[in-house]
Amino acid sequence: MHKIPVTVISGFLGAGKTTLVRHLLQNNQGRRIAVLVNEFGEVGIDGDLLRSCQVCDEEDGDSNIVELTNGCLCCTVQEEFYPVMQELLKRRDQIDCLLIETSGLALPKPLIQAFRWPAIRNSATVDGVVTVVDCHALATGNLVGDIDALESQRQADPNLEHETPLEELFEDQLACADMVLLTKTDLVDEDRLSKIKAWLKQELQPGVKIVTVSKGEIAPDLLLGFNAAVEDHLDSRHSHHDHEAEHEHDDDINSIELISEQAFEPEALTKQLKQLLQEQEIYRVKGFINVPNKSMRLVLQGVGNRFDTFYDRPWAADEPRQTRLVLIGHNLKRDLIEQSILGDKAVI
Repeated sequence: MHKIPVTVISGFLGAGKTTLVRHLLQNNQGRRIAVLVNEFGEVGIDGDLLRSCQVCDEEDGDSNIVELTNGCLCCTVQEEFYPVMQELLKRRDQIDCLLIETSGLALPKPLIQAFRWPAIRNSATVDGVVTVVDCHALATGNLVGDIDALESQRQADPNLEHETPLEELFEDQLACADMVLLTKTDLVDEDRLSKIKAWLKQELQPGVKIVTVSKGEIAPDLLLGFNAAVEDHLDSRHSHHDHEAEHEHDDDINSIELISEQAFEPEALTKQLKQLLQEQEIYRVKGFINVPNKSMRLVLQGVGNRFDTFYDRPWAADEPRQTRLVLIGHNLKRDLIEQSILGDKAVI
């Protein structure tokens, strides 16, 4: 039986990974695609969003969307990933390819190393790693600071290092990529876009292509079929954590999950969230909003000071109309966030 080709979708928080996977599912060109989605936090948002694309059929009672929450894959490979892969591999005659959408806080290499294990190696191979990069976030310095200033510092003194843990994570995601997808390029001018591409090229392995993409819309043939067998050549993809016995995240990065029956007007909620951004170091906001007098569920996604919303589907008759939000950031204070967003309303 053939090995299942696995495409790992990596990238920082809010770069557009779920939008990309959703588009691939809706334009699968007859492929039977399974998805393993990993979230940092207990409330699953991305998996639910992918299921709502309404092309993810279930066969024999088994869903092709598998969700792992409350643990980053690069830290929970043995506890979480291995048993799930074992179950998926039992169904490999029903699966043409597998997409793994990692958490925005995940390092690709520890996950890919798992494909060297005999129990997985004989049945699956990492076809390629695609890293999604938010062009607008880079342009506004949300990840690596001002690009021009960074390059000036490097030119002045190549021994200087101005890295934070998040920057190391971002660089590791780039170092493992077979292709980089540059999203939200419509939000920057041509001069800035050229500078970002030039900077990225310096960070990538020779030959890795940078492709601009809008709203996740890209031909599946471009992302699938690299035939890279990444697990066999992983040592050539150097990272900051190659010599560490174990990888640990910044202990101060945490997620806050809010679930409430409360309904919100989108503009008012977005305004409140933007105010929270001024008070706490929030990297990512995502969730589903219960909007008064609307039969549709509102999806809200935020990165930096930018928020996007769209209605994805009607509320199901048997599901509670709940507002569910996940905020990921640095040393977030639950009591302050709850008070700011929910006021006196109790969190469920």
